[in-house]
Amino acid sequence: MLLYQIALCLIPGIGDILGKKLVEMCGSAEAVFREPKRILQKVKGIGDILSAAVGNREVFLLAEQEMAFIERFSIRPLFFQDPDYPSRLTHCIDSPMMLFFKGNAGMNVPRVIGIVGTRSATSYGKTICREVVGGLTSHNPLVVSGLAYGIDSCAHRAALENHLPTIAVLGHGLDRIYPYANTALAEKLLSCGGLITEFFSGTNPDRENFPKRNRIIAGLCDAIVVVEAARQGGALITADIANSYNRDVFAIPGRIGDPWSEGANYLIRVNKAHLCQSAENIEYIMGWKIPEKKPNPQRRIFLEMTPDEELVVGFLGETGKAGIDEIMIRTALPASRVSAALLNLEFEGIVRSLPGKIYEM
Repeated sequence: MLLYQIALCLIPGIGDILGKKLVEMCGSAEAVFREPKRILQKVKGIGDILSAAVGNREVFLLAEQEMAFIERFSIRPLFFQDPDYPSRLTHCIDSPMMLFFKGNAGMNVPRVIGIVGTRSATSYGKTICREVVGGLTSHNPLVVSGLAYGIDSCAHRAALENHLPTIAVLGHGLDRIYPYANTALAEKLLSCGGLITEFFSGTNPDRENFPKRNRIIAGLCDAIVVVEAARQGGALITADIANSYNRDVFAIPGRIGDPWSEGANYLIRVNKAHLCQSAENIEYIMGWKIPEKKPNPQRRIFLEMTPDEELVVGFLGETGKAGIDEIMIRTALPASRVSAALLNLEFEGIVRSLPGKIYEM
Protein backbone atom coordinates (compact mmCIF):
# COMPACT_ATOMS: atom_id res chain seq x y z
CA MET A 1 0.00 0.00 0.00
CA LEU A 2 2.76 2.48 0.95
CA LEU A 3 4.59 1.79 -2.31
CA TYR A 4 1.56 2.89 -4.33
CA GLN A 5 0.96 5.93 -2.12
CA ILE A 6 4.52 7.19 -2.59
CA ALA A 7 4.48 6.35 -6.31
CA LEU A 8 1.31 8.38 -6.82
CA CYS A 9 2.95 11.40 -5.17
CA LEU A 10 5.93 11.04 -7.51
CA ILE A 11 3.98 11.24 -10.78
CA PRO A 12 4.79 14.57 -12.47
CA GLY A 13 1.72 16.73 -13.00
CA ILE A 14 -0.45 15.07 -10.37
CA GLY A 15 -0.55 17.50 -7.48
CA ASP A 16 -2.17 17.18 -4.08
CA ILE A 17 -5.67 18.25 -5.10
CA LEU A 18 -5.90 16.03 -8.18
CA GLY A 19 -4.11 13.15 -6.47
CA LYS A 20 -6.56 13.12 -3.56
CA LYS A 21 -9.45 13.33 -6.02
CA LEU A 22 -8.14 10.25 -7.84
CA VAL A 23 -7.72 8.27 -4.61
CA GLU A 24 -11.21 9.16 -3.43
CA MET A 25 -12.66 8.20 -6.81
CA CYS A 26 -10.83 4.87 -7.05
CA GLY A 27 -10.82 3.99 -3.34
CA SER A 28 -7.05 3.77 -2.73
CA ALA A 29 -3.70 4.72 -4.23
CA GLU A 30 -3.21 1.14 -5.41
CA ALA A 31 -6.58 1.20 -7.15
CA VAL A 32 -5.54 4.31 -9.10
CA PHE A 33 -2.72 2.37 -10.75
CA ARG A 34 -5.02 -0.56 -11.52
CA GLU A 35 -7.75 1.63 -13.04
CA PRO A 36 -8.07 1.30 -16.84
CA LYS A 37 -6.58 4.21 -18.78
CA ARG A 38 -9.91 4.88 -20.52
CA ILE A 39 -11.55 5.48 -17.12
CA LEU A 40 -8.83 7.83 -15.89
CA GLN A 41 -9.09 9.87 -19.08
CA LYS A 42 -12.67 10.75 -18.15
CA VAL A 43 -11.56 12.43 -14.92
CA LYS A 44 -11.40 16.19 -15.38
CA GLY A 45 -7.79 17.35 -15.16
CA ILE A 46 -6.21 13.98 -16.00
CA GLY A 47 -6.05 13.81 -19.80
CA ASP A 48 -3.98 11.51 -21.98
CA ILE A 49 -0.55 12.54 -20.68
CA LEU A 50 -1.33 12.04 -16.99
CA SER A 51 -3.31 8.85 -17.51
CA ALA A 52 -0.28 7.43 -19.35
CA ALA A 53 2.01 8.61 -16.53
CA VAL A 54 0.01 6.53 -14.05
CA GLY A 55 1.32 3.47 -15.87
CA ASN A 56 4.95 4.62 -15.74
CA ARG A 57 6.94 1.97 -13.87
CA GLU A 58 9.84 4.34 -13.19
CA VAL A 59 7.93 5.97 -10.34
CA PHE A 60 7.89 2.61 -8.54
CA LEU A 61 11.69 2.43 -8.65
CA LEU A 62 11.87 5.89 -7.09
CA ALA A 63 9.20 4.89 -4.55
CA GLU A 64 11.22 1.83 -3.52
CA GLN A 65 14.27 4.04 -2.94
CA GLU A 66 12.20 6.37 -0.76
CA MET A 67 10.80 3.44 1.21
CA ALA A 68 14.35 2.26 1.93
CA PHE A 69 15.24 5.74 3.19
CA ILE A 70 12.12 5.86 5.37
CA GLU A 71 12.87 2.48 6.93
CA ARG A 72 16.56 3.24 7.47
CA PHE A 73 15.92 6.47 9.39
CA SER A 74 12.71 5.44 11.23
CA ILE A 75 10.55 8.02 9.45
CA ARG A 76 6.78 7.81 9.68
CA PRO A 77 4.95 8.31 6.36
CA LEU A 78 1.48 9.78 6.77
CA PHE A 79 -0.91 9.43 3.81
CA PHE A 80 -3.94 11.71 3.87
CA GLN A 81 -6.23 8.72 4.53
CA ASP A 82 -4.22 7.50 7.53
CA PRO A 83 -5.80 7.95 10.99
CA ASP A 84 -2.62 9.64 12.30
CA TYR A 85 -2.56 12.21 9.49
CA PRO A 86 -3.04 15.69 11.04
CA SER A 87 -6.82 16.09 11.25
CA ARG A 88 -6.72 19.88 10.91
CA LEU A 89 -5.01 19.54 7.53
CA THR A 90 -7.77 17.31 6.18
CA HIS A 91 -10.02 20.39 5.90
CA CYS A 92 -7.48 22.24 3.71
CA ILE A 93 -8.12 21.56 0.03
CA ASP A 94 -4.45 21.85 -0.95
CA SER A 95 -3.03 19.86 1.97
CA PRO A 96 -0.29 17.34 1.07
CA MET A 97 -1.23 13.84 0.00
CA MET A 98 1.76 12.54 1.93
CA LEU A 99 3.78 13.81 4.89
CA PHE A 100 7.00 12.44 6.36
CA PHE A 101 7.42 12.75 10.13
CA LYS A 102 10.28 11.98 12.48
CA GLY A 103 9.74 12.49 16.19
CA ASN A 104 7.39 11.56 19.00
CA ALA A 105 4.78 14.34 19.21
CA GLY A 106 1.12 13.86 18.42
CA MET A 107 -0.35 16.36 15.96
CA ASN A 108 -4.01 15.68 16.70
CA VAL A 109 -3.86 17.27 20.14
CA PRO A 110 -6.50 19.68 21.53
CA ARG A 111 -4.44 22.87 21.06
CA VAL A 112 -1.87 23.77 18.42
CA ILE A 113 -0.30 27.22 18.04
CA GLY A 114 1.96 28.36 15.22
CA ILE A 115 4.54 31.11 15.78
CA VAL A 116 6.27 32.74 12.82
CA GLY A 117 8.29 35.84 12.09
CA THR A 118 11.37 37.38 10.58
CA ARG A 119 14.77 35.73 10.41
CA SER A 120 16.25 39.07 11.53
CA ALA A 121 14.50 39.12 14.90
CA THR A 122 15.26 41.93 17.34
CA SER A 123 15.78 41.45 21.07
CA TYR A 124 12.27 42.89 21.54
CA GLY A 125 10.77 40.28 19.24
CA LYS A 126 12.60 37.41 20.90
CA THR A 127 11.55 38.60 24.36
CA ILE A 128 7.87 38.83 23.35
CA CYS A 129 8.06 35.43 21.65
CA ARG A 130 9.38 33.80 24.83
CA GLU A 131 6.75 35.56 26.95
CA VAL A 132 3.89 34.41 24.69
CA VAL A 133 5.05 30.79 24.68
CA GLY A 134 5.65 30.85 28.43
CA GLY A 135 2.22 32.36 29.04
CA LEU A 136 0.51 29.49 27.20
CA THR A 137 2.28 26.72 29.13
CA SER A 138 -0.75 25.86 31.28
CA HIS A 139 -2.68 24.90 28.13
CA ASN A 140 0.09 22.52 26.97
CA PRO A 141 -0.19 23.47 23.28
CA LEU A 142 1.86 21.95 20.50
CA VAL A 143 4.09 24.77 19.19
CA VAL A 144 4.67 24.75 15.42
CA SER A 145 7.20 26.81 13.45
CA GLY A 146 9.66 26.51 10.58
CA LEU A 147 13.14 26.06 12.12
CA ALA A 148 14.42 29.22 10.40
CA TYR A 149 16.72 31.74 12.05
CA GLY A 150 15.14 34.43 14.23
CA ILE A 151 11.58 34.07 15.51
CA ASP A 152 11.14 30.45 14.36
CA SER A 153 14.19 29.26 16.29
CA CYS A 154 13.19 31.37 19.28
CA ALA A 155 9.71 29.79 19.33
CA HIS A 156 11.13 26.25 19.25
CA ARG A 157 13.64 27.02 22.02
CA ALA A 158 10.99 28.71 24.18
CA ALA A 159 8.78 25.63 23.83
CA LEU A 160 11.64 23.34 24.85
CA GLU A 161 12.45 25.57 27.85
CA ASN A 162 8.81 25.35 28.96
CA HIS A 163 8.61 21.58 28.37
CA LEU A 164 6.11 21.97 25.54
CA PRO A 165 6.10 19.72 22.46
CA THR A 166 7.25 21.54 19.33
CA ILE A 167 7.33 20.57 15.66
CA ALA A 168 9.34 22.13 12.84
CA VAL A 169 7.89 22.09 9.32
CA LEU A 170 10.70 21.84 6.78
CA GLY A 171 11.02 23.10 3.21
CA HIS A 172 13.25 20.19 2.14
CA GLY A 173 13.73 16.45 2.65
CA LEU A 174 14.53 14.80 5.97
CA ASP A 175 18.01 13.86 4.78
CA ARG A 176 19.32 17.31 5.76
CA ILE A 177 18.75 20.27 8.07
CA TYR A 178 18.49 23.85 6.84
CA PRO A 179 19.87 26.10 8.10
CA TYR A 180 22.75 23.80 9.05
CA ALA A 181 23.48 25.90 12.16
CA ASN A 182 20.14 24.68 13.61
CA THR A 183 21.16 21.01 13.47
CA ALA A 184 21.57 20.79 17.27
CA LEU A 185 18.17 22.43 17.76
CA ALA A 186 16.58 19.98 15.32
CA GLU A 187 18.03 17.04 17.25
CA LYS A 188 16.46 18.37 20.45
CA LEU A 189 13.10 18.60 18.69
CA LEU A 190 13.23 14.90 17.88
CA SER A 191 13.01 14.04 21.59
CA CYS A 192 10.32 16.61 22.41
CA GLY A 193 8.33 17.07 19.22
CA GLY A 194 9.57 16.34 15.76
CA LEU A 195 10.34 17.32 12.19
CA ILE A 196 7.79 17.10 9.38
CA THR A 197 7.87 17.70 5.65
CA GLU A 198 6.03 16.87 2.44
CA PHE A 199 9.30 16.73 0.46
CA PHE A 200 11.10 13.56 -0.51
CA SER A 201 14.69 12.83 0.47
CA GLY A 202 17.17 14.61 -1.77
CA THR A 203 14.97 17.72 -2.06
CA ASN A 204 17.02 20.90 -1.62
CA PRO A 205 15.77 23.89 0.42
CA ASP A 206 14.91 25.85 -2.72
CA ARG A 207 13.12 29.17 -2.50
CA GLU A 208 9.87 27.90 -4.06
CA ASN A 209 9.53 25.21 -1.39
CA PHE A 210 8.98 27.61 1.49
CA PRO A 211 5.53 29.00 0.54
CA LYS A 212 4.43 25.35 0.29
CA ARG A 213 5.98 24.74 3.70
CA ASN A 214 4.08 27.76 5.08
CA ARG A 215 0.69 26.33 4.10
CA ILE A 216 1.44 23.26 6.23
CA ILE A 217 2.31 25.46 9.22
CA ALA A 218 -0.97 27.34 8.77
CA GLY A 219 -3.05 24.18 8.30
CA LEU A 220 -1.58 22.31 11.27
CA CYS A 221 -2.56 25.03 13.75
CA ASP A 222 -5.62 26.45 15.45
CA ALA A 223 -4.02 29.90 15.34
CA ILE A 224 -0.94 31.65 13.98
CA VAL A 225 1.01 34.32 15.88
CA VAL A 226 3.13 36.74 13.82
CA VAL A 227 5.74 38.21 16.16
CA GLU A 228 7.93 40.34 13.89
CA ALA A 229 7.78 40.51 10.11
CA ALA A 230 8.68 42.74 7.19
CA ARG A 231 5.93 43.94 4.87
CA GLN A 232 6.89 41.23 2.39
CA GLY A 233 7.98 37.78 3.46
CA GLY A 234 7.12 34.27 4.56
CA ALA A 235 5.40 35.25 7.80
CA LEU A 236 2.79 37.31 5.94
CA ILE A 237 2.31 34.52 3.41
CA THR A 238 1.62 32.15 6.33
CA ALA A 239 -0.84 34.65 7.83
CA ASP A 240 -2.70 35.02 4.52
CA ILE A 241 -2.94 31.26 4.11
CA ALA A 242 -4.12 30.88 7.72
CA ASN A 243 -6.89 33.40 7.06
CA SER A 244 -7.94 31.47 3.95
CA TYR A 245 -8.11 28.31 6.10
CA ASN A 246 -10.37 30.11 8.59
CA ARG A 247 -7.67 30.07 11.29
CA ASP A 248 -7.29 32.84 13.85
CA VAL A 249 -4.28 35.08 13.24
CA PHE A 250 -2.58 37.21 15.90
CA ALA A 251 0.08 39.87 15.41
CA ILE A 252 2.40 41.53 17.93
CA PRO A 253 2.41 45.31 17.35
CA GLY A 254 5.76 47.06 16.92
CA ARG A 255 7.23 50.52 16.63
CA ILE A 256 6.08 52.71 13.74
CA GLY A 257 8.84 52.91 11.14
CA ASP A 258 10.60 49.77 12.31
CA PRO A 259 11.01 47.60 9.16
CA TRP A 260 10.60 44.38 11.17
CA SER A 261 7.28 45.61 12.58
CA GLU A 262 5.72 46.76 9.32
CA GLY A 263 4.26 43.35 8.50
CA ALA A 264 2.64 42.74 11.89
CA ASN A 265 1.34 46.33 12.06
CA TYR A 266 -0.10 45.97 8.55
CA LEU A 267 -2.00 42.79 9.48
CA ILE A 268 -3.56 44.56 12.46
CA ARG A 269 -4.35 47.72 10.46
CA VAL A 270 -6.26 45.87 7.71
CA ASN A 271 -8.06 43.58 10.20
CA LYS A 272 -6.26 40.45 9.06
CA ALA A 273 -4.99 39.75 12.58
CA HIS A 274 -6.02 40.26 16.19
CA LEU A 275 -3.82 42.67 18.08
CA CYS A 276 -1.84 40.55 20.53
CA GLN A 277 0.04 41.98 23.50
CA SER A 278 0.25 38.86 25.64
CA ALA A 279 -0.74 35.21 25.93
CA GLU A 280 -3.96 36.33 27.65
CA ASN A 281 -5.18 37.87 24.39
CA ILE A 282 -4.76 34.50 22.68
CA GLU A 283 -6.47 32.67 25.55
CA TYR A 284 -9.50 34.95 25.35
CA ILE A 285 -9.97 34.94 21.57
CA MET A 286 -9.40 31.19 21.30
CA GLY A 287 -11.68 30.41 24.22
CA TRP A 288 -8.87 28.58 26.01
CA LYS A 289 -9.61 30.39 29.24
CA ILE A 290 -12.77 28.86 30.65
CA PRO A 291 -15.37 31.66 30.69
CA GLU A 292 -17.61 32.35 33.60
CA LYS A 293 -20.75 30.25 33.27
CA LYS A 294 -23.74 32.27 32.17
CA PRO A 295 -27.33 31.11 32.15
CA ASN A 296 -28.37 29.75 28.78
CA PRO A 297 -31.17 31.45 26.84
CA GLN A 298 -34.62 29.87 27.21
CA ARG A 299 -34.74 26.74 25.07
CA ARG A 300 -37.82 25.58 23.26
CA ILE A 301 -39.09 22.39 24.84
CA PHE A 302 -40.28 20.89 21.56
CA LEU A 303 -37.93 21.56 18.67
CA GLU A 304 -37.93 19.76 15.36
CA MET A 305 -34.29 19.39 14.35
CA THR A 306 -32.81 18.44 11.01
CA PRO A 307 -30.61 15.33 10.82
CA ASP A 308 -27.53 17.59 10.70
CA GLU A 309 -28.65 19.47 13.81
CA GLU A 310 -29.30 16.19 15.63
CA LEU A 311 -25.74 15.04 14.85
CA VAL A 312 -24.25 18.30 16.13
CA VAL A 313 -26.40 18.31 19.28
CA GLY A 314 -25.59 14.67 19.94
CA PHE A 315 -21.85 15.32 19.74
CA LEU A 316 -21.95 18.51 21.83
CA GLY A 317 -24.15 16.72 24.33
CA GLU A 318 -21.29 14.26 24.89
CA THR A 319 -18.43 16.75 24.96
CA GLY A 320 -20.16 19.90 26.25
CA LYS A 321 -17.86 22.13 24.19
CA ALA A 322 -15.89 21.79 20.93
CA GLY A 323 -14.36 23.77 18.06
CA ILE A 324 -15.95 23.83 14.64
CA ASP A 325 -13.14 21.72 13.13
CA GLU A 326 -13.63 19.00 15.73
CA ILE A 327 -17.41 19.06 15.15
CA MET A 328 -16.83 18.57 11.40
CA ILE A 329 -14.47 15.65 12.02
CA ARG A 330 -16.72 13.86 14.52
CA THR A 331 -19.98 14.37 12.61
CA ALA A 332 -18.42 13.79 9.17
CA LEU A 333 -20.36 16.79 7.84
CA PRO A 334 -18.91 19.41 5.46
CA ALA A 335 -18.18 22.89 6.77
CA SER A 336 -21.19 24.53 5.11
CA ARG A 337 -23.69 22.13 6.71
CA VAL A 338 -22.06 22.33 10.15
CA SER A 339 -22.11 26.14 10.00
CA ALA A 340 -25.78 26.19 8.98
CA ALA A 341 -26.72 23.74 11.75
CA LEU A 342 -24.82 25.71 14.39
CA LEU A 343 -26.39 28.98 13.28
CA ASN A 344 -29.92 27.56 13.57
CA LEU A 345 -29.18 25.93 16.92
CA GLU A 346 -27.74 29.20 18.22
CA PHE A 347 -30.91 31.06 17.17
CA GLU A 348 -32.97 28.47 19.05
CA GLY A 349 -30.82 28.84 22.17
CA ILE A 350 -29.60 25.24 22.00
CA VAL A 351 -25.92 26.09 21.61
CA ARG A 352 -23.82 29.10 22.50
CA SER A 353 -20.81 30.42 20.57
CA LEU A 354 -17.61 31.30 22.42
CA PRO A 355 -14.51 33.18 21.23
CA GLY A 356 -12.22 31.23 18.93
CA LYS A 357 -15.00 29.44 16.98
CA ILE A 358 -15.86 27.25 19.98
CA TYR A 359 -19.43 26.08 20.62
CA GLU A 360 -21.02 24.67 23.77
CA MET A 361 -24.38 23.29 24.86
